[in-house]
Amino acid sequence: MTSLPGSADDMWRKAMRTLVLRTRLRQGWTRARAGLLPIAQASLAAGIAYAVAHYVLGHEMPFFAPVAAWVCLGFTALRDVRRVAEMAVGVAVGVGMGDLLVHLIGSGWWQLTVVLFIAAIAARFIDRGALLVIQAGAQAIIVVGLPSVSGGPIGRWTDALIGGAIALLVALLTPGDTRRRPRALAEQAVTELAETLETLARGMRSRDVDDVGAALVRGRASEPVLAEWQEGARAARELARISVGRMHRGELARLEGQAVLVDRTMRSVRVLARRVVPVLEGDHDVDPVAGLVEGFASAVRQLASDVGSGGDGSRGREALTIVAAQADPRTVGEGDWQVQSLVMLLRSPIVDTLEAAGASPGEARDALPEL
Repeated sequence: MTSLPGSADDMWRKAMRTLVLRTRLRQGWTRARAGLLPIAQASLAAGIAYAVAHYVLGHEMPFFAPVAAWVCLGFTALRDVRRVAEMAVGVAVGVGMGDLLVHLIGSGWWQLTVVLFIAAIAARFIDRGALLVIQAGAQAIIVVGLPSVSGGPIGRWTDALIGGAIALLVALLTPGDTRRRPRALAEQAVTELAETLETLARGMRSRDVDDVGAALVRGRASEPVLAEWQEGARAARELARISVGRMHRGELARLEGQAVLVDRTMRSVRVLARRVVPVLEGDHDVDPVAGLVEGFASAVRQLASDVGSGGDGSRGREALTIVAAQADPRTVGEGDWQVQSLVMLLRSPIVDTLEAAGASPGEARDALPEL
């Protein structure tokens, strides 16, 4: 980065912090918007579970009814019925075992050890699911640690049953499309890549190292979005193995693979942004490369639309193929090896993005001019 006077340096750092803050706020708003409906459903289910246990069964403080409902439903729309049922059984086993054994042997450190061991063994006997065992153990620990306030030796167990049953009912009545969240995350992440490229191209056109630095900051700030896309796609694919969404496993596997490729692309673009700065400082003509980056950004925006709508990526692939054909260092930056080096750095992310758009590795490489 060019050396700047103290006041200008402070202004640049403030601008970068503002950019990062805006990016994180936008990402946070996207997450909150995606979680609005499932969180509202889980909150309502918890409230209903509490009301049923309190007003119908007469339990003074039915703590485990809303806990079971919330734990089973969670805060995302990825609610596979089997998973919710597994969580509900785990909570019921843990609370039931804890309630019974605490009534028989009391509370204390060794009682907690015994209750936890028996609850986990019982959960393993019932099913192989890891969630079931974890919840059984966790709820058993809570039961031992809390005084009984809800209706006799099995009061807390009946509360857990009510919460689990209501959660299962919500999962059955509001089936979710396992593709919805990964698609939304994919569109957001690919759009972040497009905006990073646009910022970089603008900096190259205006020969403004601050804009180039902003592209680098934006690329780094996108890491949580890219990571969330990978995790979301992986979780959805795993859920699809045991749910009615198994017919979507192909698309979910593709989304998971695309997340890896787009993450690799973003890393390559950050390398390119770092290399652009010394080339600009050397007063080289980078306009032809800026044009390539602009075309790349436009094609990536098309890919973002494709992945967000569940398309096969054909439109984005077509646009990226046109960009790839122009990434020839023998013609772009001819006679200036530093500008040509930028073209060389651009070729790798173009190939990765072509693969993300559905091209095979061979097809993606063949789209580039031979060196």
